[in-house]
Amino acid sequence: MSSTGRDIFIVANSTDELGGVTGWMHRTAQLFQQQGHRVHTVGVHAAELKMALPDPPGYPVTALYPAHPPTPWTPRGVRDRFRVPARRREAARAAAKREAVERLSGIFRSARPGGVVIVSQVWAMEWVGEADTRGLRVIGMSHESYAYSRASHRYRWIRNHYAALDRWLVLTEEDADTWAGDGMDNVGFMPNALARLPAVPSPRTGKSVASIGRLTDQKGIDMLLDTWALVAPERPGWTLDVYGAGEDEAALRARCTALGLDGSVRWRGRTDDVPGALAGSSVFVQSSRGEGFPLALMEAMASGLPCAAFDCAPGVREIVRDGEDGLLAPAGDVGALADRLLRLTGDPRMRDAMGDRARAGVQRFSEAEIVRRWEELFAFLER
Repeated sequence: MSSTGRDIFIVANSTDELGGVTGWMHRTAQLFQQQGHRVHTVGVHAAELKMALPDPPGYPVTALYPAHPPTPWTPRGVRDRFRVPARRREAARAAAKREAVERLSGIFRSARPGGVVIVSQVWAMEWVGEADTRGLRVIGMSHESYAYSRASHRYRWIRNHYAALDRWLVLTEEDADTWAGDGMDNVGFMPNALARLPAVPSPRTGKSVASIGRLTDQKGIDMLLDTWALVAPERPGWTLDVYGAGEDEAALRARCTALGLDGSVRWRGRTDDVPGALAGSSVFVQSSRGEGFPLALMEAMASGLPCAAFDCAPGVREIVRDGEDGLLAPAGDVGALADRLLRLTGDPRMRDAMGDRARAGVQRFSEAEIVRRWEELFAFLER
């Protein structure tokens, strides 16, 4: 390894897509730079729904494609094989992919000895797997739970693409043990780091419950609206503040109207100032169908908010200690989540006690601790 640090390449589906994995990518790149490493972030494609990047980022940010690449075409039956336009489109797609892979190989070839490639999302591994990674250590990651991967096509991708890597990382020890039991003997775990600790926590005086996340099926905002329909009649004067954007926004707004919740739900849009958004709230809620190690949950706790959440993944129950610094409900149980919100919104003393414990406890995932663990892993892989 160079005396000025390693060359580290972080590869994801996109470098600018709105979402927690993108935020993780850029904050991790900054932390590695602060350690003296030379970092290059690479996305398979530029995103349509963008997030604000560090300005300036201080490291190269590359997209292999200007937009999401087309999916491969597979002919179905003899007649399909003679569809000339489709065959031409498939040939063009394959040629574009070869160019993207060669561009990625060229980026990797710039590495000094001791270089590391971190692939933060499963789909991006398809390009990394075809690229020239000779002389590099390759680490794959999954930012979702074993159960969520197992129920999707990504399970097969992980088995096909991650088994031969130098290391692949999940977010919790529980999931690492589960994957090891499923035959993946190169698995370890690495929690996400707490990005920031606001100097001043929320005063927890506003009658607001906050939610932060993309407006997509995974985040379960439809279930949150059903939950709020049970809470709102019992808590007049309280509002649900929904921060986020996504392809399901129109359908979710229509559902909100149909449930008669327009008077108590505020659609706040995306935010790049999470502490500012949370400062006016007293409770945080997470209604996801699946998660990895949710940054939004950690940020809410860092702001001193007690959290009510679906226990949908090991990462959630590792962050929130049920009954101590937040309240968990069985995954998908709308009535149970409503009960947790009613308890937190109805008891100021409980809110304050849990909020204070949340702010103190979440600091066990500090950036300094997580960076130390990354450095230990790099040193281990170099032996």
